[in-house]
Amino acid sequence: MPLAPLDDTITLSQLTNNPYPAYREFRAKTPVLRVKALGRTLLTKAEHTKAVKDNPVLFSSDDPNTPMERAFQAKTLMRRDGEDHMRLRKAMMPAFSAKNIREVWSPLYMEVAEDYVGRLPRGETVDFFTALAGPVAARCLAHLLGIEKANDEEMQFWSQALINGAGNFGWQPGPFEISDEANSQINKCIDEAAVGFRENPNQSALSVMVNADNPIEMEHVCSNIKIAIGGGLNEPRDSLMTVVYGLLTNPEQLAAAKENSGLWMVAFEEAIRWVAPIQVSSRLVIQDTEIGGFSIPKGDTVMTSQASANHDEDAYEDGHLFNVFRKKASHQAFGNGPHFCMGTHISRRMVGEILLPLLFDRFPNLSLPDPDKVIFKGFGFRGPVVMPITLN
Repeated sequence: MPLAPLDDTITLSQLTNNPYPAYREFRAKTPVLRVKALGRTLLTKAEHTKAVKDNPVLFSSDDPNTPMERAFQAKTLMRRDGEDHMRLRKAMMPAFSAKNIREVWSPLYMEVAEDYVGRLPRGETVDFFTALAGPVAARCLAHLLGIEKANDEEMQFWSQALINGAGNFGWQPGPFEISDEANSQINKCIDEAAVGFRENPNQSALSVMVNADNPIEMEHVCSNIKIAIGGGLNEPRDSLMTVVYGLLTNPEQLAAAKENSGLWMVAFEEAIRWVAPIQVSSRLVIQDTEIGGFSIPKGDTVMTSQASANHDEDAYEDGHLFNVFRKKASHQAFGNGPHFCMGTHISRRMVGEILLPLLFDRFPNLSLPDPDKVIFKGFGFRGPVVMPITLN
């Protein structure tokens, strides 16, 4: 059985600026492809990406070639399997319970949302990223994690520094220097907050971890908080911007959502399918296997592209289009298998139930003065990085 074809032409810069044309071509011609720029075998079809994520025995999360461990100064739960992974994951799970989402986080997030949306200047054009999406995601996450003393600017710096480090597949020194500084600041913040929670506990992730009957080691508490900062801020931030962009560039869909409040959540799900906030994941191949008729040797690293899987022609008609009216179909934006995103229900509640209806209620004539000025960017993590909107 042959090895997968090798592509030595596509660059990381191309995949960062706009990976979708390449993914479309790969799905059609070479859905299993060794990509020299990534040093990985890229999987772009939904059936392949799901099969890999659902089989942690054959495809391990413990990829030694990922820059994540270097960026986070820790082997996080994202790079662990089996009982080792579940022990660290379960330590945080009480904070994300359905009861806490309903009774603690939803009311608090509504207060935060009303505060931050209420500050927006009516009639002005602002950058949605800096004016609302980034700060509101930062504040909600700070409460959820139990590091409320970190201000919005710190939270956003930490998240982006960790994301850039984890996505530094070229292993350039600059992103790691910045992530090292973020790690130092985060460690100090966690240490200070943990002292207070031992005397005055609450339902935040940090508090439930340090006050557990059989707590995990403090180094793992820190790595858990860091992984939540890295993924838990950009997901709601980027999905909020993407869904607002999708609705504003499709007026008939926005009008339908205003008439039928149930479509806000549908729009959220469609947005994260359309542009997955977390685009790719890596898995280490534990033994010789095959995917799509090609030999995948033990020790290889496969990279699943959720971004491409969510556009797969076999699963979606016109998957490259944002369409809240499309036939309901599952997507892989939150992953699948043991590493399914823990913050899934938090993000859905925050964006689909709270922020979207509130934002369009306060600004019913919200608009994009120039859609061409909206810039989407990112390979590992993707969303708008510049998004001018007019607040009417």
